[in-house]
Amino acid sequence: MSAFSDIQEVLRQRADYEARLKLLPYDGTPEIKKRGEQRYLYCRKRVGSRTTSTYIGPYSEELHQQLLRDAREARELRKLIRHADKKLVELGYVESDLSPRVITNLDFARANMKANIYDQAVLEGVATSFPQTEEIIENGRITGMSPTDVQKILNLKHAWEFILDSDVIQAESDYYVLCHIAKLVNEGFYAEGGRIRGVPVRIGGTTYIPPLPIEIDVKNHIQAILHSGQQDIDVAIELCLYAMKTQVFIDGNKRASVIYANHYLIAHGQGFLVIPEEHVPEFKKLLVRYYEGEDIEVIRTFLKQNCWKTF
Repeated sequence: MSAFSDIQEVLRQRADYEARLKLLPYDGTPEIKKRGEQRYLYCRKRVGSRTTSTYIGPYSEELHQQLLRDAREARELRKLIRHADKKLVELGYVESDLSPRVITNLDFARANMKANIYDQAVLEGVATSFPQTEEIIENGRITGMSPTDVQKILNLKHAWEFILDSDVIQAESDYYVLCHIAKLVNEGFYAEGGRIRGVPVRIGGTTYIPPLPIEIDVKNHIQAILHSGQQDIDVAIELCLYAMKTQVFIDGNKRASVIYANHYLIAHGQGFLVIPEEHVPEFKKLLVRYYEGEDIEVIRTFLKQNCWKTF
């Protein structure tokens, strides 16, 4: 493997560790404080030269164990991040400056991330409202929703945070980025959710049956799209639709494909692509027609007009 490929892999790993660290509900060393006969749990954390202590809640053994688990995981993730940083230095990696346009695009995407995750959840048929989605993204849990739906939303958050990392956004939008996004999207559902599909699948609502994908063909097709010379939005849309129609992975293909297309689009400072809730029914109809052989221009025009957000 070339040094460039090694650097890309370490950058992907570091971004994954950083995103997982941000997902931890509690980050700090657990403390038990007594007031009279009552015990309370706090998290102690050093921020710069100061040590802060944040109240968590009344003591319970379950909550205390959760805090201890999170503290152990945070320590391990920080250790992995330091190791990745050391490896990057050994490989001769130097962080390059992002263009002002891409920096603004990252801010634009981060500011709209909750709405984008909600729209993606609706596309996947997740029974959620925007306030519920927001609560899950902010706190990692909510009552009144199935654990499966909550996990899907958390995975979308994890995948979006991955592509919005300032290092990851500089990597080429290649097959390996797509696979890592699929791995994050399928986390908790499939042990190898980012590996190319090896079993037949059917798609509901259409007569189209995707053939088994061959890894080298998928890689070559993605490279052909990336170097097709089209406008950036057209490249992003074609990457998205190709990954959906190919059904590269055993599950989560629409979720992974949309986020993958956004990695390319944001890296080129061209906004983001998401199917708004009100356009989901029409998009699904057009997607089925595209699967069954309709020219790509029909759904491409729809996506440009209704789903492409610029600044």
